[in-house]
Amino acid sequence: MKSLEELQKIKERALQRRKLSGEGTRARIIVAMGTCGIAAGARDTMAAILKTLEEKKITDVTVTQTGCMGLCEYEPIVQVKVGEEDLITYGHIDVNRVPELIEKHLIGGEPMEAWIIQPSS
Repeated sequence: MKSLEELQKIKERALQRRKLSGEGTRARIIVAMGTCGIAAGARDTMAAILKTLEEKKITDVTVTQTGCMGLCEYEPIVQVKVGEEDLITYGHIDVNRVPELIEKHLIGGEPMEAWIIQPSS
């Protein structure tokens, strides 16, 4: 990925396919795209998520972005919500981790416990 425009084109293609397919949304993926997230590679992570969903022909997942979550040391941060399950926040989700996250959590229904950011008490 060379530019923000390229990321936007990938996102638009994925959104168009979902709209044309008429399928509902069963899950949501949120990528933190604050300044620290972008510096840590969140744009590439978002592009990898969209590309992986496209390659696997997964059309019932909405991918969005949010701003800074205040957890800079865990960037890139990705949140996943499947159906009525709890929202799970993952840290250090770089391009290399995306395929496994999609395969295990979205497809297999198994959250990646080792990558979950645990709330501090």
